[in-house]
Order: sequence, then structure tokens, then C-alpha cells
Amino acid sequence: MLTEQGFLRASIVATVGVAAFGIVFGLLSGSFSIAFDGAYSLVDAGMTILALWVSSLIVRSAKADALSGRLRNRFTMGFWHLEPIVLGLNGALLMTVATYALINAVITIVYGGNELRFGVAIVYAAITLVVCIAMAMAGARANRRLQSDFVALDVKAWTMSAGITSALLIAFLIGQAAGGTPLGWISPYVDPVVLALVCLVIIPIPVGAVRKALSEILLITPVDLKAHVDRVAAEIVQREGFLSHRAYVAKVGRATQIELYFIVPKDLPPRTIEEWDRTRDQIGAAIGDEGHNRWLTIAFTADVNWAE
Repeated sequence: MLTEQGFLRASIVATVGVAAFGIVFGLLSGSFSIAFDGAYSLVDAGMTILALWVSSLIVRSAKADALSGRLRNRFTMGFWHLEPIVLGLNGALLMTVATYALINAVITIVYGGNELRFGVAIVYAAITLVVCIAMAMAGARANRRLQSDFVALDVKAWTMSAGITSALLIAFLIGQAAGGTPLGWISPYVDPVVLALVCLVIIPIPVGAVRKALSEILLITPVDLKAHVDRVAAEIVQREGFLSHRAYVAKVGRATQIELYFIVPKDLPPRTIEEWDRTRDQIGAAIGDEGHNRWLTIAFTADVNWAE
């Protein structure tokens, strides 16, 4: 789990195991909330597989001979744009699953709840909670070095699952304790009520990730990055005697896309290609963050229409 792909693979295995465990124990205990937990984990596993595939494409695209010629020719701009699409789809799908479960929970409460085997349910919740906490901690530790949006979202999913399972465990313990007492009437309502509460808590959690993904899909300009690029470009304009500049900036997944156009005077003394390239190198160094995930285009023109 020392790499992004390594952690995501381990997470997929753990998630599929938890999903299968939840669905089986949901059927054995008669618990809708446990079955939902399993289904939620199964959806999360599917999205993690998709995230792993996209991450692999992005990493491989940085290596000259890692992709087939046909794939490279069809995606000449790279695969960065897939990352926010996957993140947004993941968040939206998890919110949809939780909303559907909430509706079912409300219907179950209205119709008198449902009986379940609390002993089986408690065993499930305890084991699953340990797995969720272990994966969340491992992912958080790994991502201090990896700084991956995919791993961060996966850690958030494990944390959400741990919260769900904790609520289930507490509710099942209360339901079992209430059996055979004057409060025994609450037992049929424990499962749907806790499911409804869990859904109300987790539905808003992916909103931030979905909003961020949409801003990247729509190529909304990051204010801080635009200010930094404008500051560098203004210094170059002043130093080189150019007229002005135009900057176009976007953040797409882990990629930074920057297009810079410098408007030069028509009577500017001619320079060699090597001199223009040295100026480009200086601008690139001043902008910083050079690497496979930076897409930087720098152009010089005397016609402002080329920059608009």
C-alpha cells in the first residue's frame, strides 16, 4: 500500500469483503440497515475499481512507451479530465444510494418497523467496525505522502462506513437491551430509525467532493493559481518590455493547465528561437510545479487577436 494503486487495490479487496459480509449478515439478521451497509460498500468498491483504472491511465500516460499508439492518439490531451468525472460520479452515486435507503427506512417506520436478530447483527457490526477503522487509518497515513484525491476520497468513504457501523452497533446494543422490558416496543423500530439517521448524516458528506469535481469539469478558474500566474506574467511583461499578457488557467484533477500569451511590440528587435525558449524556461521555472501533471503553453504574438 505504498503507492496510490497499491492502496486502492487493497481497499477494493477489503470493500468487497465487507460488502459480501454485510449482505449475508443482513439476510441472516433481517436487518435493512446491515443490507444497506453492504450495498453501500459494494457501490463504493465499484467506484474504487473505476478510480484505480483512471489513476493507472494517468500514471501510465506520463511514460512515453506505456500506452498503445492507438490509445495515445485518441487521448492526445491526456487522461486528467477523467479524474474529476470519476470523483463526481462517485459522490453523486453514494448520495443517491443513501437517499434511496432513507426513503425505504421512512416507509418501514410508517408500516410498524421490522424484527431482527440482534445477536447476529451485533457480531456483524463489531467485526465491520474494526475493518473500517483499520482501513481509514492506513489510508490517512499513506496519503500524507501520496497526496492523492482518490485515496483521500477512499479514506472518507471508510470513515463514513465506520460512522455508519458505529451507529448500527450502538443501536443494536440498545435494541437487545430493551428486549423483555417495558421499552421492548421500540425493538421493531431500531433498525429503520438508525438507518434513517445514518442516511441523513451521510447524504451531505460527498457534497464537497461533488462540488469540487463539478468546478474542475466546468474548468472554473482557481483564484489563487490565476493570481500567481498573473503575478509571474506581469513581472515578465515589465522586464522584457512586452505590452501585456493573457492567462488562461484551470485545475483538472491532479493536472494544472496553463496557457500564457504575451503581447509583444511590433517593433521589438528580433530574437532567435533559442532566446525565446530561454524566456519560456524562465517563465516555467517562476510558475513552478513542473512535472508530468503540469500542462504549460507559452506563446508570444504581436497580434492581440491570437491571445483572445
